Amino acid sequence: MLEYDYVPLPKRGKLEWPNGARVALILTFNMETWDLIKDTDEPYYAGGPPNLPAVLPGNKPDYPNYTWREYGQRVGIWRLIKLFDEMGIPASCTTNAVTFERRKDMTDAVLERGWELLAHNWEQGELLTDYAHDEPAERDIIDRSIAMYEKHVGKKPKGWLSSSLRGTLHTAGILKEHDFKFYCDIMNDDQPFLIRTEAGPIVSVPYSNEINDFTLLSRRSYTTTEYRDVLIEELNVLYAEAAETGLIMNVGLHPHVSGRAHRIRALREFIAHAKSLPGVWFATREEIADHYMKVHETHIPGQLG
Repeated sequence: MLEYDYVPLPKRGKLEWPNGARVALILTFNMETWDLIKDTDEPYYAGGPPNLPAVLPGNKPDYPNYTWREYGQRVGIWRLIKLFDEMGIPASCTTNAVTFERRKDMTDAVLERGWELLAHNWEQGELLTDYAHDEPAERDIIDRSIAMYEKHVGKKPKGWLSSSLRGTLHTAGILKEHDFKFYCDIMNDDQPFLIRTEAGPIVSVPYSNEINDFTLLSRRSYTTTEYRDVLIEELNVLYAEAAETGLIMNVGLHPHVSGRAHRIRALREFIAHAKSLPGVWFATREEIADHYMKVHETHIPGQLG
């Protein structure tokens, strides 16, 4: 089971980041891969909002939506990687297990750069919540995802993000049993905290569906300039608040959304702004989790109890 304490921000101790940093900024590339068809008459949820809203059954190919997303694998991811290389910053990336073999160039590019890579389910259209009442089946998905990661990376993953953040009551505990350090599905905070499981504590390093290109660009239809302005405004407010306690800003990016030519300017200008602020830490989630395990007792006492 998954449990965590309700401790509102004003009742916490000061969270100190390394080297006096104020905001830990995480820019997340989600390198997702999905099946074209599935053996089902049920509507196929491919792990994100569709470009065309008329969802087809899984056993019929949905080329408009499939190829819209595939653009990110063929073009968008390379535009994003080029931008990050030019600006000299790392991304913290997530990958479905099947991406290692179906779209290997993507994961190779991340590994060649030494960027962080999180496990992100087996395949993007397979949600853990489909197996919320079948723990052995959920364990099988996680086990296979770990094995594929280890085969291609040479070590076991330490962090997990579920497809569409659809974890179950068992997910965090299963991950802890596999010696994961952190879990990202719980999106309720601007700081890390500890989640209790039957296997021991695991650090919550929150992802965000709010500061996320799907939400801002695909769901709300923001312009490129509006998208940039939201990112800058979010960082500016967090940066001011972080004079009192360290905070996290996560930006969720999908190559077929933010990797479009007419949107790349938003990220270029946001990153330039972030680099201009002293004390913005381009952190990995594992760095955050490792640091938090050293300071959690002064931040929120009693989380292990």
